[in-house]
Amino acid sequence: MIKTLLTALLFGFSAGIALAQNHENGGAGNTPAEYTIQKTTTNSWKGFERVNLSIGRHSAYYVNPKKSLPGNPWIWRASFPDWHTNIDSILLTRGFHVAFVNVDDQYGSPYALQVWDVFYKYLITTQGFATKVALEGVSRGGLYVYGWAKRNPDKVSCIYNEAPLCDIKSWPGGKLSGPGDAALWKQLQEVYHFTEQQALNYHDNPIDNLDGLAAYKVPVMHIIGLEDKIVPNAENTNILAQRYTALGGPMMVYPVTAGPQELNGHHFPIEHPEQWANQIIGYSYPVKKVLPYNEYFNVRNGLANSLNLFKTNKTATVAFLGGSITYNPGWREKIIRYLTERFPATSFHFIQAGIPSLGSVPHAFRLQRDVLDSGRVDLMFVEAAVNDNVNGLDSLTEVKTLEGIVRHAKTTNPAMDIVMMEFVDPDKIRDYDNGKTPFQIANHELIARYYGLPSINLAKEVTDKLNNREFSWQYDFKDLHPAVYGQELYFASIKSLLDNCFDNAVLTTGAKPANKTLPKPLNAFSISNGQYYSITNAKNLNGWSINPDWAPTDNVGTRDGFVHKPMLIATKPGSSLTLPFKGSAIGMAIVSGPDAGIINYSIDGSAEKQMDLYTQYSSWLYLPWYVTFSTDLKKGNHTLKLTINNNKNINSKGNTCQVIYFLSN
Repeated sequence: MIKTLLTALLFGFSAGIALAQNHENGGAGNTPAEYTIQKTTTNSWKGFERVNLSIGRHSAYYVNPKKSLPGNPWIWRASFPDWHTNIDSILLTRGFHVAFVNVDDQYGSPYALQVWDVFYKYLITTQGFATKVALEGVSRGGLYVYGWAKRNPDKVSCIYNEAPLCDIKSWPGGKLSGPGDAALWKQLQEVYHFTEQQALNYHDNPIDNLDGLAAYKVPVMHIIGLEDKIVPNAENTNILAQRYTALGGPMMVYPVTAGPQELNGHHFPIEHPEQWANQIIGYSYPVKKVLPYNEYFNVRNGLANSLNLFKTNKTATVAFLGGSITYNPGWREKIIRYLTERFPATSFHFIQAGIPSLGSVPHAFRLQRDVLDSGRVDLMFVEAAVNDNVNGLDSLTEVKTLEGIVRHAKTTNPAMDIVMMEFVDPDKIRDYDNGKTPFQIANHELIARYYGLPSINLAKEVTDKLNNREFSWQYDFKDLHPAVYGQELYFASIKSLLDNCFDNAVLTTGAKPANKTLPKPLNAFSISNGQYYSITNAKNLNGWSINPDWAPTDNVGTRDGFVHKPMLIATKPGSSLTLPFKGSAIGMAIVSGPDAGIINYSIDGSAEKQMDLYTQYSSWLYLPWYVTFSTDLKKGNHTLKLTINNNKNINSKGNTCQVIYFLSN
């Protein structure tokens, strides 16, 4: 009888397999986010009140202490809730809640983790549980614990694991030194919709991608048997411990050598459960107050169009338009994973249109080529507040370009949803600390409010959380290009906005997306039809020529997309050209390097003005630099004249102007 029970604890009861496969299909076709939670019964668990729930087809429960500690701390069991329950009992007597949801035979799959998401939201909102939870995993429970914790490091106070599975190749795969289980290895592949090769190539095991968890300094405890032959330590806990501690994550590994070592060393006694309960309490209590994400975003008209497309059309295109914070690995990749996991039946096309150093002016003119030329776009994320500040863009031009981006995008697809994002930099923190709203934030919010777009003020959120001592700029966030911690924070906050929009949108199955008429523009000269204008349109070239494959010869850095391209170049003072064009705006995109000069420009024979093309970055980077000469011209035909000035910036090595595109509206 004991052997049968131990085997069931590791391998699961066969009766659950068919049910689990039905769960993977969402039962009646719903995704976990659409499941409702209902109370079923109330009974007793070890003398404490247990409230039983249903989440879709899944059973769940939470157990209440006689008297809750302030803040309602809790521990969440992953798999085998009736195994080694002494720690849970001690925590209950000390004022903790205990929770469990049954998604066994799902092996920590994305589907199972979304059921966890639903349960978590219910417990923190409806029941008022603490926003950070202690996670408790046994054996395969490690897949659930780490899968959810890595997606939500901000929501975890600590992790306690006994003999945790950390690599599916070890078990049930049996592809390393352990025996595995062929039938359950096949079941895992079905749950994940993997071929065997895909399962072998899977790179999100508990041992993988631990950087976010480590950045949040989540304490981890592994209790192991030294002779575990079912889940061998050498290919599970030992690898995870080495990787996690190398990333700066705090971790304790405690080998149990006393008492019976059963099931080939996989099961062992916990001699002093009170010691581990004390550890968990120390990491989880007192409950620290954190500022909620929903204080920093506005839903406005929401994302109902996107939701309808994701749920009904099964195909969708999502674009990310921004600078280096969008280009760099981090929040963008996590949002992509979030969307593909939340809408697994949808075939997504993702457009990565983040380019370092570029703000709203470049975005307005490159939107057509870099985003819209790829076809219909259904959801677009836009960020420009950091580079607009760093690049010194004035407020009026920023309004023209931000509004132009929105109008241009919605003209091509009136149903396109757009999320406006406002990231942080030290100047914005300084402004907020001095009681001032940065004008870049005000402008983003102005456009978002006028056009009913969701927006998220990450600059204010980071400032407030710093002042709330939730983390450190110097050691956690580190830079306006966020370190791992900052990227995780950005993701968590953006995900919270998306969840709010998707959870509360009305799904109109079979209905066409709402195509709302654009209101009158806030500014008549908004860059709402910005585009690149070829350098081959330049006329009367005097001292200018086109290099068909420009690359620097001085080993100075470049940006992708702005090297080995045709470039219109002049290097000598007095070199001139004219450019006939149509529209209300004219400018140019250049690469500004160590020899960037000064140009004179005039439009339609007006008095000449000067522009210094050398930037604070030019000494070490051929910076993509977008400049406008005028954005408020009358519609019709115009002529621009450019001349290289005799003078140059005191820091420049020359008089060069290198044009990769002209810009017109």
